[in-house]
Amino acid sequence: MSNLGGTSVIFDLDGTLVDSEPNYYEAGRQTLAEHGVTDFSWTDHERYVGISTRETVADWIERYGLRASVEELFTAKNRRYLELARSSTRAYPEMRKFVELLAAEDVPMAVASGSSPEAIEAVLAGTGLDAHLRTVVSADEVAHGKPAPDVFLEAARRLGADPAACVVLEDAAPGAAAAHAAGMRCIALPYVAAQADAPEFATAGLLLRGGQEEFTARAAYDWLCRTP
Repeated sequence: MSNLGGTSVIFDLDGTLVDSEPNYYEAGRQTLAEHGVTDFSWTDHERYVGISTRETVADWIERYGLRASVEELFTAKNRRYLELARSSTRAYPEMRKFVELLAAEDVPMAVASGSSPEAIEAVLAGTGLDAHLRTVVSADEVAHGKPAPDVFLEAARRLGADPAACVVLEDAAPGAAAAHAAGMRCIALPYVAAQADAPEFATAGLLLRGGQEEFTARAAYDWLCRTP
């Protein structure tokens, strides 16, 4: 019998379950270089952590004065990302342990991500996390991406869960804001350390300022047991 009662757990994907940001950066760098932007840096990429791909490329068009359409850039970046995701995405070891710990107690789980459905599927299959994470929601399937709560509320709906009984794991400020707007508790693990003081993270029930280095499956599980 589970010690977590009626709790359901919803995971962000990129930067939370898996270390996919390097792949997103490389896909973005290659795509922008093709359109004449040759100085896109990791620091430039960090401003898009937690933002959906469509919103990212829409910002590129405005920021860099690109002539391409959102759909054209989205398709190009997504194609490059999928090539990288299928071969070189790493699941965070403690996150894998946490998923397995929850699965052993039949805790309902979902993934709610700003990535495309194809990207989510590729990453979960490539890491083997799809064995336990079968309920998946992409921001492409809802009206508004994070920081709007839509993707988390849809995940709760598909799980048949009360949003108030859901706990979200997130690495980005827009995701923490989305969890709060959805009325869900949040375990926040900032991917970008410099963003740990962002006001969005202050709404998290548990803020691990050290990010993945501070996260352990057992400590997260114990926190869930203590905070029904």
